[in-house]
Amino acid sequence: MSASMPTASAVVVAAGRGTRLGVPAKAFLPLAGQPMLAWSLDHLEAADEIADVVIVVGEHTRADAEALIADHRWSKIHSIVLGGERRQDSVLAGLRATNPAHDVVAVHDGARPVAPASLFDASVRAARTHGAAIAAAPVADTLKRVDDGTVTATIDRTGLWGAQTPQTIRRELLLDLFAKAGDRDVTDEASLCEAMGVPVAIVPSDASNLKVTHPGDVALAEAVLRAASGAPRYPRTGIGYDVHRFAEGRRLVLGGVEIPHTLGLEGHSDADVVLHAVSDALLGAAALGDIGQHFPPGDPRFKDADSRDLLRECVRLLRLGGWIPVNVDVTILAEAPKVGPHSLAMRNAIGACIGLDASAVGVKATTNEQMGFVGRREGIAAIAVATIAPANG
Repeated sequence: MSASMPTASAVVVAAGRGTRLGVPAKAFLPLAGQPMLAWSLDHLEAADEIADVVIVVGEHTRADAEALIADHRWSKIHSIVLGGERRQDSVLAGLRATNPAHDVVAVHDGARPVAPASLFDASVRAARTHGAAIAAAPVADTLKRVDDGTVTATIDRTGLWGAQTPQTIRRELLLDLFAKAGDRDVTDEASLCEAMGVPVAIVPSDASNLKVTHPGDVALAEAVLRAASGAPRYPRTGIGYDVHRFAEGRRLVLGGVEIPHTLGLEGHSDADVVLHAVSDALLGAAALGDIGQHFPPGDPRFKDADSRDLLRECVRLLRLGGWIPVNVDVTILAEAPKVGPHSLAMRNAIGACIGLDASAVGVKATTNEQMGFVGRREGIAAIAVATIAPANG
């Protein structure tokens, strides 16, 4: 907590459109019981270092912002201003509206609703010490360079961090940098500092401070916010179902195990129907959408993807939302091949992906008595049931 009255301003940019989400105003998308922007305003209200808040809107979001402010009692709202065509134009408009007596400005994206009050406070203190600071998280995923849908190189992620917001800078310094930049396109405030030779300090954050951009992000942000609220939560159960046609020239992979057979399964990834059903069951239990939202079919990133990697990512999303898997049970529907001899290997592979002993993973198989598409040997289906529990329980 500050030893004296807070003297930092926050600029929250809420002027963007939600084209990829299919909504007209992303910052006002309902999220865990209130508009997305309201979560950032709640966290800023609780931040000890923040004295006031300027909200930057577009013409299409101005009425929403005014109605939101009228319906709540945030004491720190200083003003609502109209942004510009580019993000940097909106930031500059908000910056100019901040209190000139305040020494530091924290610029925050209205589509990052999870950033806690403590992150704003740490960012302000870092900017006072270093002049400029940015919230960021170390890059955890292996990075690939892709050309025309094909991997061309693996990038060393040592020393790589993912940029987030808030990005916090001394007010007069940021005004001076914008003046010097002129019409130059600026990705974010940190890149502006870099271009002008101003060092930027890192304020460690984590992946939970996500930016809501794609449909799958909405469910994840809701889960993280509800987990952080401390409301009582109880074990949940989800159901997953998947089916794939047989195809020539493909490997048959079931439950993370390659099984000898004359045919494989058709699909954008490795078409592991078992792991896809398990992934959907886990995501469904946590109300995090489905694998189609998180790993869209046709996306070149997931061409021939190993479904074990997709399942591990689903478990990571669960943990971000405050959940852990407890057990999984799968039934495979297939006339051929016989999968019973491979069930233990599947149980071990599934357990390794989700962090469970094989004793907590069930794998069974049955035929369809020669009825339907399974009975006609056109493909394989799988049904999965998963139970999850609160991570803190």
